[in-house]
Amino acid sequence: VQLQASGGGLVQAGGSLRLSCAASGRTVSSYVMGWFRRAPGKEREFVAGIFRNGASTYYSDSVKGRFTISRDNARTTVYLQMNSLKPEDTAVYYCAADRNVILSRVRMPDVYDYWGQGTLVTVSS
Repeated sequence: VQLQASGGGLVQAGGSLRLSCAASGRTVSSYVMGWFRRAPGKEREFVAGIFRNGASTYYSDSVKGRFTISRDNARTTVYLQMNSLKPEDTAVYYCAADRNVILSRVRMPDVYDYWGQGTLVTVSS
C-alpha cells in the first residue's frame, strides 16, 4: 500500500490543521493506521493510532484532548484533526500502516511496514 500525507502548513499557536493520509494500491480497512512526527533534532515519536474498526483510538499524552484521529475506510483515508496547536507541535508528520500491529505495540514506529512521505507542520508563537 502507498500512503500520501498532506495538509501541513504554517499556523499560529492556538490554530487548527487537518492532516490527511490517502492510501492507494489497496484498501486500508484491514490495516492499523498511525500518525508519527519528528521534530528537528528529536527522535520520531508516536502521535495517534486507530484500529481497523475505527472505534479504538490511542494518543500520546502530549496531544490527548487536542488531536483526533479518524478513518474513512470507504475513501481509504485517515485524518488527524489538530486543534489548539502549540509551537512544540512543529514537526514533520508521517502516516503509517500495518496489518499486524497489536495493542501493546501501537506506539512503536518499527512495527509499521508502510509509511507516507511526511508533511511539515509549523506552529508559530
